[in-house]
Amino acid sequence: MNIYLIIILAIIVIEYFLGLLVEKLNIKNASDALPQEFEGFYDAEKYKLSQEYLKENTNFSLLKDTIFTIITIIFILIGGFNFVDNLARDFTKGPIITGLIFTGMIIFGAQILGLPFSAYHTFAIEAKYGFNKTTIRTFILDIIKAFILTAIIGSAILSAVFWFFQAAGNLAWVYCWIAITIFQLFLLFIAPVVIMPLFNKFIPLEEGELKTAIENYAKEQNFVLKGIFKMDASKRSTKSNAFFTGFGRFRRIALFDTLIAKHTTDELASVLAHEIGHYKKKHFIKGMLLSIITTGIMLFILSFFIKNPGLFAAFKMQNLSIYASLFFFGFLYSPINLFFSIFANVISRKHEYEADVFAVSTYRKPEAFIVALKKLTVDNLSNLTPHPLKVFLDYSHPPVLKRIEAIKKFS
Repeated sequence: MNIYLIIILAIIVIEYFLGLLVEKLNIKNASDALPQEFEGFYDAEKYKLSQEYLKENTNFSLLKDTIFTIITIIFILIGGFNFVDNLARDFTKGPIITGLIFTGMIIFGAQILGLPFSAYHTFAIEAKYGFNKTTIRTFILDIIKAFILTAIIGSAILSAVFWFFQAAGNLAWVYCWIAITIFQLFLLFIAPVVIMPLFNKFIPLEEGELKTAIENYAKEQNFVLKGIFKMDASKRSTKSNAFFTGFGRFRRIALFDTLIAKHTTDELASVLAHEIGHYKKKHFIKGMLLSIITTGIMLFILSFFIKNPGLFAAFKMQNLSIYASLFFFGFLYSPINLFFSIFANVISRKHEYEADVFAVSTYRKPEAFIVALKKLTVDNLSNLTPHPLKVFLDYSHPPVLKRIEAIKKFS
């Protein structure tokens, strides 16, 4: 039996059972007893609802993972990739266009397969727990917009990758790395003003107490605001959040309208101080550098597997190609990607603690920030007691109780 096939199937099965173990431990770790810190914020009924939300979401996710894992294994074993490749080659003989058609068919097939799960999660589970505000029209338009954007951006990146690996020899991975990095930086600048407005409206925050408080705080921190916006998140969900995005004159702070409706001025200003803390501590730059480095490592390793005959034999492929090499390498790279993901999450959780400290030390109202964190947790029915293994593998933010504990210790 092909050694690559054995390794790939082993990776798929091990990752599936690792995910199964982590999620089962996470559900088991959910406590029926409300943590003392949240008394007065969660009543018994709503806390029970949060536990049910966790379990239903987890079980649904595991069902989806099980179906996708089985289909993936069957697709590999019956030579599904070869069937798609032959179909793509029937359209054209050019390697780049053929590669884009091959990639498009695989991605489109995966999206079609995932569509019923996405619809059920949105219109059944999220609606059951009072979160969903998405209409069928918005749901369909989101899918169409995302597909068009993916096609445009993905085609540009993949065409460059295909061409470099075809024409640039041993240094192809370096040229790909440079091209992808430039494109990533370009997207960071244009996303806030071109891409994100395609999905949500960003309305400048109106004059008033909140805007004045934020502007005064920003001036005190020598932080030049390029815009404070209210985002119409309520057209999709009742969940709340805030974020900071963009660089230079394109950077902006966005508050979900659902967030503004549920918090006081001091609470909102504290949340914004946390976001500004990320900028002041250069967390965005550090995160981007980490992403650039890991992309370079991935492309370097990929260069050793381009048109590998043994790898293609594992997928029952009749023809070697650069574009299919990317897909097949993805299966082998998965464990390395998991390692980088864990490392990135460790760094991210450290950055969240640092931004929390920045917020409470500069805005100087720790209790308001703690209340904001509690309200966000309750409004989103977040899990208060995740299992440590789940946190280690998947959490980019520390659990809320750990954050509150750290804020109180610092204060």
